[in-house]
Amino acid sequence: MAAIIPVDDFDCVVFGATGDLTLRKLLPALYHRFRDAQFSANCRIIAAARSDLTDDGYRERAERALRDHVAADDMHQETLHSFLALLRYARTDGAKADGFGPLAKLLSDDADRVRVFYLATSPDLYGTICRNLDKNKLITPQSRVVLEKPIGHDLESARQVNDEVGGVFDENQIFRIDHFLGKETVQNLLALRFANVIFERLWNADLIDHVQITVAETVGVEGRGEYYDHAGALRDMVQNHLLQLVCLLAMEPPLDLQADALRNEKLKVLRALRPMAAHDVGHLTVRGQYAAGAVHGKSVENYATDLGRPSNTETFVALKLEFRSWRWAGVPFYLRTGKRLAQKVSEIVIQYRDVPFSVFPREAGEMQPNRLVIRLQPEEGIQLHLMTKDPGPGGLRLRPANLDIHFEEAFSIRYPDAYERLLMDTVRGYATLFMRRDEVEAAWSWISPILQAWEEAGDKPRPYASGSWGPTAAIGLIERDGRTWYEAFEEN
Repeated sequence: MAAIIPVDDFDCVVFGATGDLTLRKLLPALYHRFRDAQFSANCRIIAAARSDLTDDGYRERAERALRDHVAADDMHQETLHSFLALLRYARTDGAKADGFGPLAKLLSDDADRVRVFYLATSPDLYGTICRNLDKNKLITPQSRVVLEKPIGHDLESARQVNDEVGGVFDENQIFRIDHFLGKETVQNLLALRFANVIFERLWNADLIDHVQITVAETVGVEGRGEYYDHAGALRDMVQNHLLQLVCLLAMEPPLDLQADALRNEKLKVLRALRPMAAHDVGHLTVRGQYAAGAVHGKSVENYATDLGRPSNTETFVALKLEFRSWRWAGVPFYLRTGKRLAQKVSEIVIQYRDVPFSVFPREAGEMQPNRLVIRLQPEEGIQLHLMTKDPGPGGLRLRPANLDIHFEEAFSIRYPDAYERLLMDTVRGYATLFMRRDEVEAAWSWISPILQAWEEAGDKPRPYASGSWGPTAAIGLIERDGRTWYEAFEEN
């Protein structure tokens, strides 16, 4: 079991403290880190929002959220009371410079400790909140600011957000969070590649046929309809989460794991992506929108009904990516993500090439190429598909078999939520798992021509039944190359 490394005392100020992200993710993450003694009772978690609440009133709301979102086995009454005692509430209007009085008063007593300003608000407020923090002289050399996605909705708006926040905070104080990068299995990509010579030597176009990344959800837009309808699957998932996975899969070995060394290599990946010209977008991308159907046996409505109005926003997207690099030339990356799909699963498939020549007779059985499957959720783990001899007498017959590592079973520990790790990394100032400004803008530079081509074409997203794996055109995207989507998770 990994050692718990305590962090220095800090103040964590959460703007948007009454919102869903704070109550569902941030407070449970902080509770777990406190329960494991990663930070002390000298720390403060300061909730900043416009609601008229007292400290006790916010603690009551926080306790309800923790009981809803923390497993009963992890909820210890004494620890809970000690954690709730860390909470303070400061009524704050982030959009107004004169709305920071209660917060400034709370922070006036200790300017030397680490201050984390977590902006769990609309991205439209990022620049305003940062400027108002500066006007109220609340930013110290030990301050950090955490920005949730999305950073803008296109390249121009992303640059504007970065300019506004960067006008107040230094780049090394800005932590652009992507919770996918905090997942245990995502970080295990680094260990898999760079701590095991057998994989890194096989990690190239000579032996890999193609790569698949699937991030599927069974839920619809839930309470995020207004945000989601302005974003869509490409902005909401591909521009950040999926492209970050692509970066970790395709990057060259960094010199070390220091933040800039790793992020320099990720940036090279984004710049090596072959741009999609307008005439390519039609056959290299698929847009879809969920129709009525059934998910896990429960009938669900279509996207327009969930949203409350007709819309041309995509809830599903599949893409074929290609690289301009020696390592990956000729190896396509197929990406797909969507809502109301058949299973909730996030998975990476490294499909190796066929053996160049089979020494086995035809009656020995069909040869299947090796496949490395990296499961991000649920049940994080790694699976290697091999060909083996069928045991027993009667001649040599081949059959596929799997080498499995299920992390939670293998290490007999509770796997921390991604936010737990990322929040503590922010306190430490450890930026390796966060995106740098040029990464964000490089991703938007690649995505923007696709958005523009879709808009100019004026095509509506293709409907797909809820509970399916998306539009049939997504199957055609990969099968016209003689390949198929890997869907073994349907058996689980």
